[in-house]
Amino acid sequence: MLTRRHAIALAAALSLASVVPAAAQSVTLRSADIHPDGYPTVEAVKYFGEVVSQKTNGRIKVQVFNSGQLGQEKDTIEQTRFGVIDLNRVNTAPFNNLIPETAVLGLPFLFRSVDHMYKVVDGPLGEEIAKAFEPHGLIVLGFFDSGARSIYNSKKPIKTLEDMKGMKIRVQQSDLFIAMINALGANATPMPFGELYSALQTGLVDGAENNYPSYESVKHYEVAKYYSLTEHSMAPEVFVMSKRSWDKLTPADQAIFKDAGKQATLKMRELWAKRDADAKAVVIKGGALINEVDKKPFIDAMKPVYDKFVTSDKMKSLVERIRATQ
Repeated sequence: MLTRRHAIALAAALSLASVVPAAAQSVTLRSADIHPDGYPTVEAVKYFGEVVSQKTNGRIKVQVFNSGQLGQEKDTIEQTRFGVIDLNRVNTAPFNNLIPETAVLGLPFLFRSVDHMYKVVDGPLGEEIAKAFEPHGLIVLGFFDSGARSIYNSKKPIKTLEDMKGMKIRVQQSDLFIAMINALGANATPMPFGELYSALQTGLVDGAENNYPSYESVKHYEVAKYYSLTEHSMAPEVFVMSKRSWDKLTPADQAIFKDAGKQATLKMRELWAKRDADAKAVVIKGGALINEVDKKPFIDAMKPVYDKFVTSDKMKSLVERIRATQ
């Protein structure tokens, strides 16, 4: 990982952010994503770039580096904070240790539905959480859908808590997700997403947890065919911009970026709904075995997770207000 000094030096050398506001010269901003080309998040950020380019008459362009070309999420977050990368699409989970408010969004079984999640992140609560990013050098341009995450593995269908015992389950590099999987009786194994296929293939881990499009896009169903509908998390993705890059924009360009972020969010959700249905069909055709889960015991097992992570009055208030959102 880049040290602070090296990140700042590299940012200065690249000078991407430093030239945006100065004149009408053309500049290309770099955006990172770990997902492959064609994935809804990647296509939505491309759309964002089209809107920005159109509204600035081609003065500002966006180049999307997909498939982890600029690094895994944990590394690209640091680079974005220091302005080495201008834009970044990341799951909220890797931010949990840095920005406690994001941990609330990933709490298991908190959102009743995708629509409930939209109402939360698109309203005052979403604005409140977005503001918590700014002291850490990031500006939120949109909350993308991440679908419902479920557990999949190479051994057997997960139907009860007993089935989880002793299984090695890959999780994101987040204390919250580690605690959640451990609370279910499995052994949480944090690792970068890009390393997961081989880990499943070699038996380094037994399974993982994610949504249908992620499960399908990197062909995890080939090496872990049991997909169990725990639907334990609906944590959104977040599309952020480096505050160093943002501060170099004129107020007029900032308004363009904010509007483009909203348009890209709607585009992503539209693309996501179709991709989710298509991905489910692909994995079933590819041999995935999908089963329902009695969720109540899984929900009941989450009390220690809430006790551990929802400790401050601020976080307790966020949870209560999210649950109260209709």
